[in-house]
Amino acid sequence: MAKIENRLDKKVTAYIDNLFSGLGPSQQLFDLKEELAINIKEKTADFKARGIDDEQAFKEAVISMGDLSGLVDDMRKLGQDTARQSVYSTMTARISTAGIVAGVLLGLFGMFTIAMLYFMNLDAESATGSGIFIVAGGTLLTYSILTRETRKKYAMNKIRAVLYALSIGLVLFSIFTAIVSRFATGEIYIAIGSLMVFSLAGVGLFLLLMLTETDRRKM
Repeated sequence: MAKIENRLDKKVTAYIDNLFSGLGPSQQLFDLKEELAINIKEKTADFKARGIDDEQAFKEAVISMGDLSGLVDDMRKLGQDTARQSVYSTMTARISTAGIVAGVLLGLFGMFTIAMLYFMNLDAESATGSGIFIVAGGTLLTYSILTRETRKKYAMNKIRAVLYALSIGLVLFSIFTAIVSRFATGEIYIAIGSLMVFSLAGVGLFLLLMLTETDRRKM
């Protein structure tokens, strides 16, 4: 099964690389290629589910995408428009920077609030409740870092970055609910139950994303 998926990945990559051959690299082109690859793989899977063999399913998926020459022309024009590329990259970088700053501040706010409430001699349940800000901060920070283009890597597809952020958020939320439920109920088994449910979902999603990760390195 893994070999079949690997063959399909190579076939889709070769088809898309050939389609856009000769165009200069850019974040927009990388995003478009990744989106097309996902669509072709999903359509191929749909055709295979109807009983069509692998080779024919791939051909049918490509045909169903229609004429892509317009997209190629758009990417060619965009590749020649350095000013537009610069504006796009700058805007994306600013959004990412704002997200990183907000994520770190949210996390710190949660930590400081917990410490403040603890030294105000509030009960542990009330003090640890502010940990939800750490969960939100960690989730936002993850998304913002992954959608940031660097000198060596293109930014991650936004949908995929959201899923990564969700997986990290679920793991952080599992820790948060475990601590709060422990202090609220006084029962360890309830804390472990809370930790198990959300952490399993988060780790499972994280592993799925890691095992289907695409290469974002710049050549």
